[in-house]
Amino acid sequence: MPVFSKEQLERYSRQILLKDIGVNGQERLRSARILLVGVGGLGSPVSLYLAAAGVGTLGLIDGDTVDLSNLQRQVVHYTKDIGKAKVDSAKEKLLALNPEVNLRIYYRRLQAGDIAEIIGAYDFIIDGTDDFPTKFLINDACISAGIPFSHGGILQYDGQTMTVLPGKSTCYRCVFRHPPPYDIANTCSKAGILGAVAGMLGTIQAAEALKFVTGVGTLLTDTLLTFNALTMDFRKISLKRRPDCAACGLTNE
Repeated sequence: MPVFSKEQLERYSRQILLKDIGVNGQERLRSARILLVGVGGLGSPVSLYLAAAGVGTLGLIDGDTVDLSNLQRQVVHYTKDIGKAKVDSAKEKLLALNPEVNLRIYYRRLQAGDIAEIIGAYDFIIDGTDDFPTKFLINDACISAGIPFSHGGILQYDGQTMTVLPGKSTCYRCVFRHPPPYDIANTCSKAGILGAVAGMLGTIQAAEALKFVTGVGTLLTDTLLTFNALTMDFRKISLKRRPDCAACGLTNE
């Protein structure tokens, strides 16, 4: 039987009360290692909810500093943090929320040269990036290493997410194949974003990570979940692996 202190049992009591989680599920969370790639609009709510839930080790990788324009949606950062590295700003808030969480900080962009070494130390990866080359890099590296991950993307009023179990479910490259040309790829800095959309999508990604670790519920595998905040229409699109996918295709196995 896992051993928790009286304070820990009180901190996580509402979660432990869930019959599918209980103390055994809470122990799995305490032992979990999750990496957040990006501590911005998506990474902010994800980091807060995972730290609050008792995930034992959280890795934060981001090479940016806090900018005034970030504060409209990146809720882990405050006005006083402008100019500070996002990973350091987030670390301060997460430890204030839950001093028990073990934080691993990487103040740099994720690169092809070191991604395998970095993600290899984690059980689950969360893609909170806003550029397509990095999304494809995360997908391909996770497929190669056999590490599950959550894809997330937001723009204007829309969000989309899917969970990938390498070798078992559709991957990001199965769906989108190749990054779009740089000159036509939209980002939040170009097209805008409703701040709450980042919170909506980020909390879904956090829930997927918690479900994966505890083994409860049904993951968003072979499914692309999309939503539009203007109409509050949510849609699930069924997906299938492509046999010729350059990352996970059956011909590559």
